[in-house]
Amino acid sequence: MSIASMTGFAREAGITGPYQWAWEIKTVNGRGLEVRVRTPAGLDAVGEEARNHILKALTRGQGQLNLSLSRASTAPKLRVNQEALQSLLAAIGDLPLPESVKPASLDGLLAVRGVVEVDEGSAEPGQDDVLLPALRSAIASLIEALKAARLQEGQSLAGILRQQLDLISSLVDQAEAAPARQPDAIRARLEAQIAQILEAGAALDPARLHQEAVLIAARADIREELDRLRAHVDAARSLIAEGGAVGRRLDFLAQEFGREANTLCAKANDVTLSRIGLELKAVIEQFREQVQNVE
Repeated sequence: MSIASMTGFAREAGITGPYQWAWEIKTVNGRGLEVRVRTPAGLDAVGEEARNHILKALTRGQGQLNLSLSRASTAPKLRVNQEALQSLLAAIGDLPLPESVKPASLDGLLAVRGVVEVDEGSAEPGQDDVLLPALRSAIASLIEALKAARLQEGQSLAGILRQQLDLISSLVDQAEAAPARQPDAIRARLEAQIAQILEAGAALDPARLHQEAVLIAARADIREELDRLRAHVDAARSLIAEGGAVGRRLDFLAQEFGREANTLCAKANDVTLSRIGLELKAVIEQFREQVQNVE
């Protein structure tokens, strides 16, 4: 299973009867899961159905779901109101007409208001028995297309994260091999510091001096930080290989990476180690930013 990005876009469109419609959804990264819906008037119910399906299909991200609907411009259907026409004919037939007045013609009768009616069909799309099933059936395809887009983005994201983990691992190896971490270098540095103190004429207890030297050496040792950084790298690689909704766990590891890098920089007593620590912090920050997009 691959990791998925929280960034994605999908569109499903069609024509049903006189209606042209289109579902569109886009998602971006977010701490939780939230989907906003915008639908034309009368279609709030089908929009809420779509929202519920999306909430079940995803675990994280902020989404915006839109439904657009337009009615095709077709010629209106005309219908003769037979009841009104017959009533009009009966009324005219009972009227005595002078010789100067001609009998009513058909076009004149049809021009009377109410005799010819314009049938525009259903004015409420939310009541359309053909449109609603078409909109509902498109929701499943929309969700599958969105998930596919997020997985495709996730594959690219996984490659970037692996590269950054490789770089973190390489910097940890460089810190491990730094000359300043060798026992001889540490001993020489401590001896030089002690010699400066003794030259200043300070009266120091040799036993206490030895204890302080041991504490200084222990505080300057970055072995635990390097071991934890390697463990975090292995854990992050395992999560990426596992796939699924691992974004929160990767985010936690990114925070742990940052803590260890900060401690390493604080303990660094050499220019080379300080440079490696700063590079490590920069890469970890880039890793953290990318992790924010993982579902």
